[in-house]
Amino acid sequence: MANTAKQRQTSNAFRVIHRYLGFFLVGIMAVYATSGIIMIFRDTDFLKEEEHITKQIKPWASDQELGQLLGMRQLNVEKTEGDLVYFRNGTYNRSTGEAQITIKELPEVLNKMTQLHKARSADPLFFLNLFFGISLLFFVISAFWMFMPSTPVFKKGMYFTLGGIVLTLILLFLK
Repeated sequence: MANTAKQRQTSNAFRVIHRYLGFFLVGIMAVYATSGIIMIFRDTDFLKEEEHITKQIKPWASDQELGQLLGMRQLNVEKTEGDLVYFRNGTYNRSTGEAQITIKELPEVLNKMTQLHKARSADPLFFLNLFFGISLLFFVISAFWMFMPSTPVFKKGMYFTLGGIVLTLILLFLK
């Protein structure tokens, strides 16, 4: 009897923490969900806005220097006509040093959301991402303490858990 009371007390404590942590993290979960969906389409122009940039760099830069001077990794020169060098999304005039570049980026708010989603340990607010990740793990674990193991809801939940694990494994090893 005492063991059941202790289980019920533990279950209630997890429910309360789960509930209020969930309410607290609603905003950041919405950001991660939205940015995660947007990042699926990062290889397309979906929601991206076009911006034209003119940069002045040194004249007569070599093809190898050009990418470095423009801050563009893997810049490949497509063709050269006289002094004009063509590359993906832009041109460079060797004699004047002027580069015309067209970039496509997400609107500012969406860009900030995806940058938050892709945070690294070197970012100033990485600890917030760490807190969020640990909180999500807590949600996963605490879900198993939300209901007493002897209840039909818990037993049915185990079938859904098994289905979710199988689906995750299929998705992980499908590629």
